[in-house]
Amino acid sequence: MRPFSGMKPLLLLFAVVVLSPVLARSLNPSLNDDVLGLIVFKANIQDPKGKLASWSEDDDSACSWVGVKCHPRSNRVIELNLDDFSLSGHIGRGLLQLQALRKLSLSKNNLTGSLTPNIAHIDNLRVLDLSENSFSGDVPEEFFRQCGSLRMISLAKNKFSGKIPESLGSCPSLASVNLSLNQFSGSVPAGVWSLSGIRSLDLSDNLLEGGIPKGVEGLNNLRGINLARNRFTGQVPDGIGNWLLLRSIDLSENSFSGNLPQTMQKLGLCSYLNLHQNTFSGEVPEWIGEVKSLETLDLSSNQFSGEVPSSIGNLESLKVLNFSANGFTGSLPKSLSYCTNLMALDFSKNSMAGELPVWIFAAGTEEVSLSEKKLSGSKNIPLSSSAGNALKNLQVLDLSLNHFSGEITSDIGALSSLHVLNLSGNSLAGPIPVAIGDLKVLDNLDLSENRLNGTIPTSIENCSSLTTLIVSQNKLTGPIPAAMSKLTNLQNVDLSFNSLTGGLPKHLANLPNLLSFNISHNNLQGELPAGAFFNTISPSSVSGNPSLCGSAVNKSCPGVLPKPIVLNPNSSSDSSTGEISSNLGHRRILLSISSLIAIAAAAVIVIGVIAITVLNLRVRSSSSTTQPAAALAFSGGDDFSHSPTTDGNSGKLVMFSGEPDFSTSAHALLNKDCELGRGGFGAVYRTVLRDGRPVAIKKLTVSSLVKSQGEFEREVKKLGKVRHDNLVEIEGYYWTPSLQLIIYEYVAGGSLYKHLHDGAGGNFLSWNDRFNIILGTAKSLAHLHQMNIIHYNIKSSNVLIGSSGEPKVGDFGLARLLPMLDRYVLSSKIQSALGYMAPEFACKTVKITEKCDVYGFGILVLEIVTGKRPVEYMEDDVVVLCDMVREALEEGRVEECVDARLQGIFPAEEAIPVMKLGLICTSQVPSNRPDMGEVVNILEMIRCPSEGQEEL
Repeated sequence: MRPFSGMKPLLLLFAVVVLSPVLARSLNPSLNDDVLGLIVFKANIQDPKGKLASWSEDDDSACSWVGVKCHPRSNRVIELNLDDFSLSGHIGRGLLQLQALRKLSLSKNNLTGSLTPNIAHIDNLRVLDLSENSFSGDVPEEFFRQCGSLRMISLAKNKFSGKIPESLGSCPSLASVNLSLNQFSGSVPAGVWSLSGIRSLDLSDNLLEGGIPKGVEGLNNLRGINLARNRFTGQVPDGIGNWLLLRSIDLSENSFSGNLPQTMQKLGLCSYLNLHQNTFSGEVPEWIGEVKSLETLDLSSNQFSGEVPSSIGNLESLKVLNFSANGFTGSLPKSLSYCTNLMALDFSKNSMAGELPVWIFAAGTEEVSLSEKKLSGSKNIPLSSSAGNALKNLQVLDLSLNHFSGEITSDIGALSSLHVLNLSGNSLAGPIPVAIGDLKVLDNLDLSENRLNGTIPTSIENCSSLTTLIVSQNKLTGPIPAAMSKLTNLQNVDLSFNSLTGGLPKHLANLPNLLSFNISHNNLQGELPAGAFFNTISPSSVSGNPSLCGSAVNKSCPGVLPKPIVLNPNSSSDSSTGEISSNLGHRRILLSISSLIAIAAAAVIVIGVIAITVLNLRVRSSSSTTQPAAALAFSGGDDFSHSPTTDGNSGKLVMFSGEPDFSTSAHALLNKDCELGRGGFGAVYRTVLRDGRPVAIKKLTVSSLVKSQGEFEREVKKLGKVRHDNLVEIEGYYWTPSLQLIIYEYVAGGSLYKHLHDGAGGNFLSWNDRFNIILGTAKSLAHLHQMNIIHYNIKSSNVLIGSSGEPKVGDFGLARLLPMLDRYVLSSKIQSALGYMAPEFACKTVKITEKCDVYGFGILVLEIVTGKRPVEYMEDDVVVLCDMVREALEEGRVEECVDARLQGIFPAEEAIPVMKLGLICTSQVPSNRPDMGEVVNILEMIRCPSEGQEEL
């Protein structure tokens, strides 16, 4: 009997029970490795939209999870696609567990941190796409050391810097490389130019230097190369002609020089060639006509010279041709008429001459730019109706700064698709044709610096898309047509240096998007329109009109009063009318006595009316404080949700959404007990809707300045459409001639002022709270400025704190309701808080712009960080906050300015830059202050917490 022979059954049982799982694990690795790795990855990621909600550590497999793809047989994770999931945070080491991963795509998120080989098994990956995130730092040399399987790598649109790793050139399987839109510097590794399998190479928008090596032999499979917007220099080598499969070449905005290499004529498949803004020179060779697949040819902004080769007419596929800003001479080659697919043609800024060829307008081209040449024509611009539908395709026509003469004919109306028309700087004469009104999609019209005469046609009102209208430096006469006030998209208008007469139509003040309106050096008269843009118009934009009046020209307008009737008792009469004179003298005495009686009677009546009015006002005032909102009549408005009838005796109430009804409970509409506060525009009350939702109601106390009902309603409805997370929403309004109310969402947290200065106990604001309030307020002001709305009254009492601690800015846009608004009204009635007001309010000659909000925001920032009021009154001194902080900064003790309640618990690396930003915003010179959009970007750069930093 052999030793242990009786033990065989036991060993067999042991093998089955104990070793089988081990053997199975070695043959088929546990699926839980992938689950574990992805859960660890998720733990380091913020997922605000809950895209990864389906990922659960309780699952046995990850194959059903969003963004995950598994191998059909092994069930191992082979692809992870989380593009555009709004993820943020860092990539940890969890993905190292995914040993079968072949594709990792995390593009279009907000992931941060640096790039290390530990993000995944690079040696197994075939696709790695980390584009459009916020990764930063250098890419380490070892990252591409094991990249044998890698076919596609994209790090585009991040914040990577430093040199491109040399190891990238040792990835033999690479077919696509995209490192664009980063800050890579130095030269391109030599190995990259030898990657024989690469098809697409995009290194654009970096800081790369050097050039394309002369002896380049690789890249034989290259289909597209993009080196645009770098610092490359040198000549393009002849070797580029060996890249026979090239379809797209973009070398634009570099410093390449020399002639075009003759070998490029072999690139018969190339459809896109962009050499814009380099220093290429010499003539464009005739062989360019051999590259017959070209659809886009852009040689603009170089130093090419000579004539345009006639062979260019062989490019039958050509769609875009741009030879602008060179030194070309001669005339446009007639052969271009054979390029029947041409959509955009630009030969502007050259030295070409001759007449404008008719074929340009018969070819169906969409964009034609021939500005700053020496083209001429004694006849009219050759727009002919015989061109038929071809003219209807034209969208851009720029013939500016040439020598065209003659008239603009009514044929211009055939250009029905035209968006841009620029005929400025020529010698065109005659009137602006009425047919200009047929260009209904025109958004940019420039006819300046010509010899045009006659009036501005009223048909201009049909150009409803117009944003820019420039007809300056002509000989135009007559009035500015009232029809212009219908062009609500207008942003820039220049009518200067003409002979226009009459007054400005008042309805021009209703144009909501105006940025500039220059009417200087005309013969206009009367008062400028009141309201919106015209309250802050630059004096230089209205100068040279002696009969204009208003604050912008520093000339008061005469009052419009009836002429008094004066009877002279000493006047003599002709002898032949003696009898009549005698009677008149008698009547004169009677008239005087009766006049005295009438005046006395009128005085009694006036006194009576005043007494009755005062009594009525008292009765009405007492009833208004107890009248519930349910007694108001309702009326919807235009595109808003409700439109019941209006009771003329009780006023008009409009709610922009929801049921237009208030509760009839004890919360009366203007009950003194429900008053929340008072400001420059009026008192604010709290009341409750029928559904139990509270709202805030502002009773305007500037009724004497408020516009008419129609204008008031239009402005409030516009403000009601303004939506932002950090703005208090306007929910409706109420109108009577003597009472105007604006209905807001109710923000329960109270004002920032109370939290900062009355904030004992629970109202304490942490540093994180304060930073978020600063950032949110900045975003709200940037949003308002994008919509051309100036707040005018930014201060801590107008910043409310929401239930989640978020800031909500109120009282925005109310200045638009006041047509009589000027800087003095702002100073006294609206900008009531001392210390926030920009210095330009005290200067008549400085234009009030969005920069006044930037100043007020800067003061607000300092107030939030220091916890001090803008102006503090001491027993024997007055302390101005911005001066105090500036002095402390100069003396190197700025940290002492931080609110004492935050001492020891605030990050100096954030607080100090924020205070410096506040000081920059309070510069005395408006142009030195940043825009609010720039302020938001700076704040977001300041708030860059390192990994693992705890929230203060």
